[in-house]
Amino acid sequence: MPVQTSHKPPRDGLRADARENRDRILKAAREAFAAQGIDVPVASIARRAGVGVATLYRRFPTRDALVTEAFAEELGHCVSVLDEGLADPDPWRGFCTVIERVCLMQALDRGFTQAFLTEFPGQADFARERARAEEGLALLVRRAKDAGGLRQDFEPSDITLLLLANCGVTTGADEEAATASRRLAAYLLHAFRADGAAPLPPPAQLGLDRIHE
Repeated sequence: MPVQTSHKPPRDGLRADARENRDRILKAAREAFAAQGIDVPVASIARRAGVGVATLYRRFPTRDALVTEAFAEELGHCVSVLDEGLADPDPWRGFCTVIERVCLMQALDRGFTQAFLTEFPGQADFARERARAEEGLALLVRRAKDAGGLRQDFEPSDITLLLLANCGVTTGADEEAATASRRLAAYLLHAFRADGAAPLPPPAQLGLDRIHE
């Protein structure tokens, strides 16, 4: 009996050539965002992908749609890291592990933190995953405080402060950026410990709540 060829459309509704263009655009966008941040011109991403700007906009009608799709995987990974930290029976160790891994993610992908801290109206899936990440961070901080490992005057805004500081030291090549990030994270985690903590000045208004302003 002859083999019957399936003519069912692909699940995403795209032809093979359209799907290939979409994948190339996303790959080019991720590379450009990681190297230069999310403000890279769309025309530059299209050239890197080997497609026309019109083709890019057919697949991604807005810059927001392109940015959020490009970082969807990284955001999912960030949420997984938080879940692993929350599952650690030692809340302080879980907190330290999350901070170290998130800082390293930022060092290797310069666009991710900028995307995470940016409001994207209309991108419901991205906003939902980011809200999960925010809730996970708040719970992580609370558990580490309750366990006596994290200083009581630590504020959620201090995480944003940490990421801004980490961004400042991760301007070199990947290997240099990763080394600088690990050292900065180690210094800051030492300062975050409850043992021997001295009073701090008031926190800056840099918390995750600023995302929604």
